[in-house]
Amino acid sequence: MRVLLRLRKAQFGHSVFVNGKHIGDSRACFSASYFDITQAVRWGESNDLMVRIGAHPASLPEWAPAGTDFEKYKWTPGIYDDVDLLTLPSDAHIEHVQVAPRVSDSTVLIETTLRNRGGAAARILLRNVIAGAKAQSRTVSVPAGQSLAVRMSIRLEKPRLWSPEDPQLYTVRTSAGEDAIETRFGFREFRFDTATKRAYLNGKPYFLRGSNITLHRFFEDPLARQNPWDRTWVKRLLVDLPKQFHWNAFRFCIGPAPDFWFDIADEAGLLIQNEFFIWNGRQYFPPYKEEELSAQYRDWMRDHWNHPSVAIWDASNETDSALLRERVIPAVRKLDLSGRPWDNGYSVPSGADDPVEDHPYLFSRLRAGGAFAMKDLEQMTGAKTTNAGHPSAHAVILNEYGWLWLTRDGNPTLLTEAVYEKILGKNASAEDRFRTYAYYLAGLTEFWRAHRNFAAVLHFTWLTCSYPGVKTGDHWRDVERLELEPHFAEWMREAFRPLGLYINFWGPALRRGEQRNFSVMMVNDDAVPRKGKLTLGFRRGERREVDFEIPALGAHTWDLQLPAPATPGDTELMAEAAVAGLEPTRSRRLLRVE
Repeated sequence: MRVLLRLRKAQFGHSVFVNGKHIGDSRACFSASYFDITQAVRWGESNDLMVRIGAHPASLPEWAPAGTDFEKYKWTPGIYDDVDLLTLPSDAHIEHVQVAPRVSDSTVLIETTLRNRGGAAARILLRNVIAGAKAQSRTVSVPAGQSLAVRMSIRLEKPRLWSPEDPQLYTVRTSAGEDAIETRFGFREFRFDTATKRAYLNGKPYFLRGSNITLHRFFEDPLARQNPWDRTWVKRLLVDLPKQFHWNAFRFCIGPAPDFWFDIADEAGLLIQNEFFIWNGRQYFPPYKEEELSAQYRDWMRDHWNHPSVAIWDASNETDSALLRERVIPAVRKLDLSGRPWDNGYSVPSGADDPVEDHPYLFSRLRAGGAFAMKDLEQMTGAKTTNAGHPSAHAVILNEYGWLWLTRDGNPTLLTEAVYEKILGKNASAEDRFRTYAYYLAGLTEFWRAHRNFAAVLHFTWLTCSYPGVKTGDHWRDVERLELEPHFAEWMREAFRPLGLYINFWGPALRRGEQRNFSVMMVNDDAVPRKGKLTLGFRRGERREVDFEIPALGAHTWDLQLPAPATPGDTELMAEAAVAGLEPTRSRRLLRVE
C-alpha cells in the first residue's frame, strides 16, 4: 500500500515533513500538490505531519507566480483548500481521469492516466462504467516508474445536456486493478465564435449574465473569518442570491476558489470564467520561467477540467504578455480534451475563436479630470473599447464596468472619491451614494446588454473586501449574513432579467407637456420567442402601450412618443414588458419636469 498527501491549495510555497523526514517541496499556490509519504509513515503508530508554508510571496523565487494584485494590501499565507490522505492499494494506480463529452455523437471521451511507482512493469485491467451505457475495458501494461495515458469512449443514449437551466450530472467509475475512482461530469460543450462574436453552449448561442468574485481580496477582510469554507454561506453567495438576479455566470477573479466552490457551481448550473492569478498590466511582465508557468497552468487545468461549470480558462487579468499568448497557452490548451476557450487579459486572443475581455470604466474619466455623464450614453453604441486586446474582432466578454464602488458603510473608496464629489458634491449622504450607485449601475448594465456587442456582461464585483482605504467595493449590508444593500437589490434585479429593457434617455429634465420620442430597446436572452405588452409611461402622467413580439435570442427597438407630465416636479419614466407567465421586466428613469 502507498499513501499520498494531497494539498489542494496552499500559498506561498510549501514543504512537507513526516516524522521529521523531509518529503518534498512545491511552489504551487493555485493548484494541488501531491507527495508520496509512504516511506516515512510509521504503520500502526501515531505520525507527525508538518507542512511549512511560505509567509509572503517573496518566499518564492521571482520566476514563479505567487499572485499579483495592485489593489490588495495584505497577503494571506496558509492552506486554503482541503488536505487529503490518499491510500493506494498497489504501486500501480490511477493518477487522474479526464472526461470530455462530445455532443455531436453523444460520446464521452475518457482519458485515464495510470502511474506505476513500482520497480517492475504492471499489467492492469482498465475499465470505465457509466450507468445506462455499455462499459469499456482494456488490459494495458504500464512500465516501471512511468505514467501511461489511455483513452476510451463510451456512447450514451440520448444524454441530457448540462446547462444552467438543467444542470444534469453524470458519473463515470474508472477501475484499474485494485484501484478505482469516480469522476462526476456534465454532458456539455462551450465555445466562442469569432464570426458571430457570440458564446455557444451545446451548439446554440448563449448570453452570459453575472458578476465577479475576488475571493483573495475577501481573505483580507476582517469579516472573512471561516465563511469561504462554510458550504451554507458559499451556496447562498454563489447560487441562492445570484439566481434571484437571473445570473448564470461568474468570473473567479485574481485568485482561485476552493475546489468545493466548483462542485456547487456544477450542481447549481453556473458557468465559470476561471482566472489564473496574474495581473501585471501592459508595461511589465515578471521574469516568470516559461517551463514553470506551463507546469503550473497544466496542474491548475487538471484540477478543474472535469467541472462542467468551468467554461473559460482565463490566463490573466488586464495583462498583455507575449509569453502567455504565444507560448504558454498554445502549449497547455491541447491538454484540455474539451477544448475550452482561453481569455488572456488585455492581449489579443491566442486562438482563432478565443474571446477577449473588456473593462469600459466610463466613470473613471471623472477621476482623471475628464468628463462623463449618463446622458452621454444616448449617443453611444456600447462598442468594445481599446482597453480590450486591440486590434481584435473576436467575441468580447465585458467582465468589469462601473467605477462607482463604495465601502459597506456608504463611503467612496480611494478610486471613487473624486467621482462622487463631481456627481453629488462633497456633502452627499451615504444613502445618496447608495441610491446613485445602484441606479447608475443598473443603467449601465441595461445599456451594455441592449446593444448586443458583448457575449457576456459580468458586473464587478459581487464579493471583495471593505475597510478604510480600500480601492474597490461590493454590495453587502451584512457580508456575514449575506444581506444586500437594498438599493442594489432593487435596481440590479431588473437590469439582468433575460428579457431585458433599456430606455435610451437620461434626462435629467423635461419641459412640462413636452412631446418627444423615447427609444425603448429590448433583448431576449432566452432560446424561445416572447410576445406581450410593452408599456411606456410617466408616474402621474400619460402612458403608451403596444403589442410586441421578439424572436428567440433577438433584439428590437421601439420609438414611442409621449408627452411629459403637465405638473412640474420629480417623476419617473418607466418601460414595462409584460409576458404571460413571467414576471414583468422594468426599466426606469428618474427625472424632473420643469
